[in-house]
Amino acid sequence: MRRFLTLLILTAAAPWTRAGEGARLVYPEYEEPRVVYDFFLDHPQKIGAALYWLRSLINPLSEPPYSFAPEMMEIKVVLHGTEIATVAKKNYPSYKDAVERMRYYAALGVEFKVCALAAEEYGYKVEDFQEFIEVVPSAFTELVHWQMQGYALITPQVIERRESLEAIR
Repeated sequence: MRRFLTLLILTAAAPWTRAGEGARLVYPEYEEPRVVYDFFLDHPQKIGAALYWLRSLINPLSEPPYSFAPEMMEIKVVLHGTEIATVAKKNYPSYKDAVERMRYYAALGVEFKVCALAAEEYGYKVEDFQEFIEVVPSAFTELVHWQMQGYALITPQVIERRESLEAIR
């Protein structure tokens, strides 16, 4: 009974249970990230939303209180779905904005890799891709390799919103 009362008192005193108080912003002690992104999208147009996932990692860590320089972040992106069409040179006019965003991230040190097996399936050769692309033998062996090196795996889930943000709020 005594343990129950102690637990009840501690719970009642916990700051997250006080009525009327809002959330609080915290800054965990993050380290420079080592991340491999697994891009496998069902439509090439979703590349823009998937690239937002990179932005959502890089931007907060580039700003205070972290102020990590982009070269302090080890980021790989493995493409092996329909999105590989976005980095084919011949498709540049259709995907110019996405390609330029990827080129910008590549200049910051992000490595973009295309699966050779998927490229072959789409009829692409190494020389068909933008200059910042590395073609690797297999997306799966690449993903496993980087995870075994201690990289965190992030697989963007790009969904289609059916309602406006205003309606959801």
